[in-house]
Amino acid sequence: MGSVAPLEEENHQRDAGFNKAMHGQSSQAKGGFGAIFSKASKGDKDANKLASEEYFKHFDNKSAANETAADREARTKEYATLTKHYYNLATDFYEYGWGQSFHFCRFSPGEGFHQAIARHEHFLAHQIGIKAGMKVLDVGCGVGGPAREIAKFTDAHITGLNNNDYQIDRATQYAVKDGLSGQLKFVKGDFMQMSFPDNSFDAVYAIEATVHAPKLEGVYGEIYRVLKPGGVFGVYEWLMTDEYDNDNLEHRDIRLAIEVGDGISNMVTISEGLAAIKNVGFELLHHEDLAARGDSLPWYWPLAGEMKYMQSYLDFFTVFRMTRTARTIVHAFTGFLEIVGLAPKGTKKTADALAVGGDGLVAGAKKGLFTPMYLMVGRKPLN
Repeated sequence: MGSVAPLEEENHQRDAGFNKAMHGQSSQAKGGFGAIFSKASKGDKDANKLASEEYFKHFDNKSAANETAADREARTKEYATLTKHYYNLATDFYEYGWGQSFHFCRFSPGEGFHQAIARHEHFLAHQIGIKAGMKVLDVGCGVGGPAREIAKFTDAHITGLNNNDYQIDRATQYAVKDGLSGQLKFVKGDFMQMSFPDNSFDAVYAIEATVHAPKLEGVYGEIYRVLKPGGVFGVYEWLMTDEYDNDNLEHRDIRLAIEVGDGISNMVTISEGLAAIKNVGFELLHHEDLAARGDSLPWYWPLAGEMKYMQSYLDFFTVFRMTRTARTIVHAFTGFLEIVGLAPKGTKKTADALAVGGDGLVAGAKKGLFTPMYLMVGRKPLN
């Protein structure tokens, strides 16, 4: 299965304590800026400051011109802490700007934003063959948007795995609200060292989450282990295309922008992704870059704030939040909130990093260097 670097030691008690200090009761808030406002105590602000420092230490004063292999290695060694603190900082912004399904999708003419997001989730469930009553694992489940949608679509039982306590709290809250507590369960854990026994699940999926792994063989190997023989794994993977040239400064600048804005320790190429899923033992049933299908509506248009592609007036506010005008407003607003003490230190810096990441994603897509939806479907052999 290939070797991986030593894994970070898990400490769930420590993480739960930090979650309580940083987020308090904000997991019960509606989301977005409402949750940010609720992080008002001194303890919350100090924890938020620590999360910001621990995350940005990996990227501050780094550029495509001066980044070294040692810098990337340092990030991969602290992959779990890096990802955990990224989502401590970014989750409320994700919900504000995008909703509760933290992923991209393809669009069809006449199709609204949230309809397209749900269809993308349904398509993956169909590719895997998820059926009613199956025991399914969602690897890197976020706040549970896709798990809720796929549970309703298939009537399967879904376990969401997540290394961020705040997101688990929010996912659990939303499942209760939707009356899905009997179908959904959310578990704390590192996907590089899962606590589930061998051969536990009928099917496994991951939606734009395993990119946070320090090495894809590591997370794919764990998925292979917990999947039952004959079971199917499907993933939408974030990958640099094979057009990416690490010796090209512009290409490196785009890759680094994506990494800093999206909590990623080490992006790899399509060729490396395909090799990883095969190396751990999967029989590759299908693989395809869904972003390369030539759709008339590019997958990145809402992220770019390109309102000319808007299919419904209902999508206006989602798309407007991605425009440069809205980003400028958020930049000024979060700075003001920090000054007057209504938002924790690091809030503005996080918003700015997300904007950098968004620009990197769009630039990578337009230049054919990046895809957020490389579909790979693999089966674990029966023997």
